[in-house]
Amino acid sequence: MSDRMNPFTDNSPDEDATDHWPGATHGMPAPPGWGQPGEAFGQTSGSQPASPSPAGWAPRPDQEPPKKPSKWVPLLVAAALVLTLIVGSATAISLSNVSTTGAQPGAGGDAGIVDVTTYAKTEIGSSQLAPAGAGTGMVLTADGEVLTNNHVVQGAWKIQVRVPGASSYTATVVGVDPAHDVALIQLQDASNLETVSPGDSASVSVGEQVAGIGNALGRGGTPTVASGAVTGLNRSITANDPNGTSERLNGMIQTNAHIQPGDSGGALVNGDGEVIGMITAGSDTQTTSATQASVGFAIPISTALDVVDQIHAGGGGTVLMGERGYLGVGVSPLGTDPTTAAQLGVSSGVMVSGVEPNGPAADAGMQTPAIITAIDGKPVTSPDTLGPLLHSHVPGENATVTWVDANGQHTETVQLISGPAV
Repeated sequence: MSDRMNPFTDNSPDEDATDHWPGATHGMPAPPGWGQPGEAFGQTSGSQPASPSPAGWAPRPDQEPPKKPSKWVPLLVAAALVLTLIVGSATAISLSNVSTTGAQPGAGGDAGIVDVTTYAKTEIGSSQLAPAGAGTGMVLTADGEVLTNNHVVQGAWKIQVRVPGASSYTATVVGVDPAHDVALIQLQDASNLETVSPGDSASVSVGEQVAGIGNALGRGGTPTVASGAVTGLNRSITANDPNGTSERLNGMIQTNAHIQPGDSGGALVNGDGEVIGMITAGSDTQTTSATQASVGFAIPISTALDVVDQIHAGGGGTVLMGERGYLGVGVSPLGTDPTTAAQLGVSSGVMVSGVEPNGPAADAGMQTPAIITAIDGKPVTSPDTLGPLLHSHVPGENATVTWVDANGQHTETVQLISGPAV
């Protein structure tokens, strides 16, 4: 959906562009457009913003784009608001009232900001990996703990993280919280890394000037920075994946900073250069014109760090630790192939679009076309319900799978294996 929201009056300070950027005292010169009034976005009956889209994948100059450049097409709902999220392998935010050129942060302004590149199998069952997404991460510890969005790493068979101007590291997933779109990854053999400086997201106010820092356009190298203002607080977002999964994020910080594809997982910083949020959602650069403003959203840093603390404590709740169970199938909503569903006489479940050779599903005799209807006796109605049921298991555990194919209904117990990040 791409309904437009009418901007309210300007809530950002009406300063001359030559006024001082507060971050200058911390070695961070003002980005282009700093001090220019930003448009505030509020909530009115029937008013809706331009559709934002996921920030994850952005093509690099030296690599081929992935086959599926956009993993998520979320919808944003903040009362009357309807927007799109930045996620997985896609785009971030676009703004018409700030400079579109990515300024470079000054000395120290980009400390702790890293590039995240994910790799996925070219097709189910293949051993060949190809670049699938480019996003951003924030270094939390000198030995390589990195905070990013869950949608940045979701589905990745390999994660590579580059510290701008320094080394590249292979990363593993420590834990994720899909419900809050937060992931903590660990760089292998890292030490003496610069870290970000978390701020107080509880003290953020509407009209406060901020900057978004990240891996804009997935180009790598020195992070880019985009200025803007906080235009709303405590927003709620519902994100829908084309595969049928969805997530709802609450308490988001809304901004009009110009975030670009690849910035997902990057930092929203205040004038002191402190991180107050993690960039997560924004307007679709493909649909935003010069006459319509866009919006962006960041998870408050306090929320993200609460999840990190929960991961450190061993998980629980909506937090998933380490590798999760993998069935070895590709699936899609039942509505993507109503003809096959009708032929098999199934009205609820998920369509199996591919079966990995020698995987758990294949070993159990599953073939396409097939429809999975239950896991461990619990009904599967969509990919949104299938994922959590499988991910409640770790590799090596057994799960009971029920499916329907041309030969009727089958129920088998399978041993799940390790798969991509969830």
